[in-house]
Amino acid sequence: MLRKIAITIGILLLSLLAFAATRPNEFRVERATTINAPPDRVYALVNDFRQWNAWSPWEKLDPTMRRTLSGADSGVGAVYAWEGNKKVGKGRMEIVEASPSKVAIKLDFLDPFEAHNMAAFTMDTSGSAATHVTWTMYGPQPYMSKLMGIFFSMDKMIGKDFETGLANLKALAER
Repeated sequence: MLRKIAITIGILLLSLLAFAATRPNEFRVERATTINAPPDRVYALVNDFRQWNAWSPWEKLDPTMRRTLSGADSGVGAVYAWEGNKKVGKGRMEIVEASPSKVAIKLDFLDPFEAHNMAAFTMDTSGSAATHVTWTMYGPQPYMSKLMGIFFSMDKMIGKDFETGLANLKALAER
């Protein structure tokens, strides 16, 4: 009887590990909103890390978080590094592409886990006075992330933060 239980548990465990291997090699989280403001106003808020304190959903999670800005003042080469409590961890962002329609950011998480991803803000006016903004984060999903992804959804973990950030950005840009 114990042998059958052990074999069953072994088969279930191997099945779980095999299923994890079939998961996608990349993850992607995306949220969007329409902001009733011209794209240059939205662009100025996302292209300059000094402006992020006013709208980023993570800025308020640790009032004692250490922030370091370096490189360019804004646009390509602007760097934002942070170190804070367990809610915000430690990491670094660098703007690697900046145009009125897109800001792309190399995003390196160092603590509590290491991950190297990309984030992007795309701004589309499509001929209207409003700006449609899409915030995306994507990156590699190594095997351990695939396994964890069976139990924890990256979309559910940070999607709500993206929604909050976009709502904050909208409120700020529409003032």
